[in-house]
Amino acid sequence: MYTSKVKAAFVHHTASGNNYSCSQAPSLIRGFYRYHVRSLGWRDIGYNFLVDKCGRIYEGRAGGVAKAVKGAHTLGFNTNTTGIAVIGSYGSKKPSSSAVKAVARLTAWKLGLHGMNPRSKTYLTSGGGNLYRKGKKVRLNVISGHRDGFNTSCPGGKLYKKLGTVRSTAARYQGR
Repeated sequence: MYTSKVKAAFVHHTASGNNYSCSQAPSLIRGFYRYHVRSLGWRDIGYNFLVDKCGRIYEGRAGGVAKAVKGAHTLGFNTNTTGIAVIGSYGSKKPSSSAVKAVARLTAWKLGLHGMNPRSKTYLTSGGGNLYRKGKKVRLNVISGHRDGFNTSCPGGKLYKKLGTVRSTAARYQGR
């Protein structure tokens, strides 16, 4: 399923361990896929992209990385957004600089395809969730954390604090 445009990116963490080697990341992603499909009954992994601590970017949900594929990552805000999960838990541990830079590179490219400035804000209409009622127009950062659209601690406080860096770096990559 596709949406008309990618107006924002939601950054997540997988809330899994941080002590993986980067060569283990594909195996972890297969585990996330099995959980989303077999346990939750979704048709695919929820995130559009995943990023490991070494800064490698992986396609998550199928349908084409350059297309506006509707994910299942931020309840109420899956339309016109993309979901990026950094593998690991970032409540008390800082994300690697490689992962932060990769999220900035990815958001610069993906949002750039749709003319979106990573430093700006946009309006999204809630599909309904635990933070905003269905139909409410919400002004959010073009690069937001999962917690901005849904009542959760995701993407963890330490990763959430890096979103300002992600926004400014992504804007610089876009030449803004």
